Amino acid sequence: MPPTLASLVHHSALKLTVRAGGDRLDVPVRWAHVSELADPVPYMEGGELLLITALKLDAEDPQAMRRYVKRLAGAGVVGLGFAVGVNYEEIPEALVEAAEQEGLPLLEVPRRTPFLAISKAVSAAIAADQYRAVTAGFAAQRELTKQALADGPEGLLAALAAQVDGWAALYDASGAVVAAAPDWAVRRAARLTAEVERLRERAAPASAVVGGPDAEHDDRVELHSLGTGRRPRAALAVGTAAAPGTAERYAVHSAIALLTLTTERSRSLHAAEQRIGAAVLRMLLASEPDHARAVAGGLYGALLDAPFRVIVAEPSSAAGRAQAEGAERVAGRVSGGAAAEPAGDALGGLAEAVESAAARSGETVLVVPEGERLVVLAADGGAAVTAATRYATALEGARAAGENREEDEPVVGLSAPAGPIAAATAYKQAEQALSVARRRGRVFVEHEQVAAGSVLPLLADDAVRAFADGLLRALHEHDATGRGDLVASLRAWLSRHGQWDAAAAELGVHRHTLRYRMRRVEEILGRSLDDPDVRMELWLALKATAPDR
Repeated sequence: MPPTLASLVHHSALKLTVRAGGDRLDVPVRWAHVSELADPVPYMEGGELLLITALKLDAEDPQAMRRYVKRLAGAGVVGLGFAVGVNYEEIPEALVEAAEQEGLPLLEVPRRTPFLAISKAVSAAIAADQYRAVTAGFAAQRELTKQALADGPEGLLAALAAQVDGWAALYDASGAVVAAAPDWAVRRAARLTAEVERLRERAAPASAVVGGPDAEHDDRVELHSLGTGRRPRAALAVGTAAAPGTAERYAVHSAIALLTLTTERSRSLHAAEQRIGAAVLRMLLASEPDHARAVAGGLYGALLDAPFRVIVAEPSSAAGRAQAEGAERVAGRVSGGAAAEPAGDALGGLAEAVESAAARSGETVLVVPEGERLVVLAADGGAAVTAATRYATALEGARAAGENREEDEPVVGLSAPAGPIAAATAYKQAEQALSVARRRGRVFVEHEQVAAGSVLPLLADDAVRAFADGLLRALHEHDATGRGDLVASLRAWLSRHGQWDAAAAELGVHRHTLRYRMRRVEEILGRSLDDPDVRMELWLALKATAPDR
């Protein structure tokens, strides 16, 4: 603890006597300062013990002393030391009464005690206190390191909470509470999610202080971002009853450093894991599940023991990207080198959501940045797939609500459940879902939705429309001459599955008239309506050129 007036009074070598303010001697002393100025307040910072001989003061004037003492107390001076036997043989009653009235401790300094001795005592006590704080800080650092190595972040948080006599919590990149100590702190930490999210918007390293006596919660909470990159990987919250002291501050900074090392793995290690993940994915897509399992080992092996899903995502601005034509081409595109970070904040946010959810649930997830594309393998029905779905659905909901749309908003395709043998098929399904999402202006499409949907939306393509216009052009030109309505007749006949009476009734003509028109269609097109492929092409062409399309 820093020196106090009480510790100075009890210092046997100083021989100080309390003449006023004896009930306020427990106040810390920041420094001892000598000044004979009539008004030393402009040179005070607060927390000083002021030492005087009253060389330029009329210490026997009650009004002057009341003004003098009031000014000192208002400036934060914690005590007044008066040397007797220099200008005054004893402390004047006017000064004693003014100090008593203002509640300012007044100490009598005997002639044989020089002011320098008091200054040295204060300086030595401050230095000793700082040394104790540094020593305690190093001890705390050793203890935190020991707990981090033995029990991971949970052990470190427990040790930190004990060091600061409060609580501590760790948040992941999404702002969710990963661990807290003591156990009761989980609920308190969960209330700070909004503040953690705001902290993540600031450039790292960043910190903030929330709460306190004037807030909803009495504890004072410090928030610190963790990580060395542009986007913080995690955040630390430390709650205490008051601002941490020097030793506690050492402990907090040590915890920040250790948690940064724990949560922000080295770039080389992260790159190595990504290379392994890319290799596993490449082998799966090349239909080599046994080799993939051998390479995955304990890092990704658990993911291959149960059905998984493939997620393929791209920024929406990357329109018109070529899709893979087969599993071999897909496998060849997956990079075997160090993978880059996901392109843009959109894919970065999706990767964070998936990885954070997997970490919280203890799942294994494989995330492979592939150029401007993100490929994810995640357990079917697990937290990672759920997080990806929620992330994309939230973006789609924001778009539907009319909120501003980001240029690099992701487009996400999700495959059906598959195993290692069918990984290439699952990848293709995810790509197909991604393509349909782009075509329909959606953020997220599952392969099941593609299979359960209609083929008709796929006709909304310029190439399909051009083919349909070319196929039906001769019929439209015939109808334009006023010599019959071959297009409407063909549509009615096809919609009635070639039933003459039903189609003729719909058109309001005789069935012989309809038979004649269908022969004219065959003559003009040079194709037989008995061919099911011809009927199919004509029907799709009619649907593609329908007025409602």
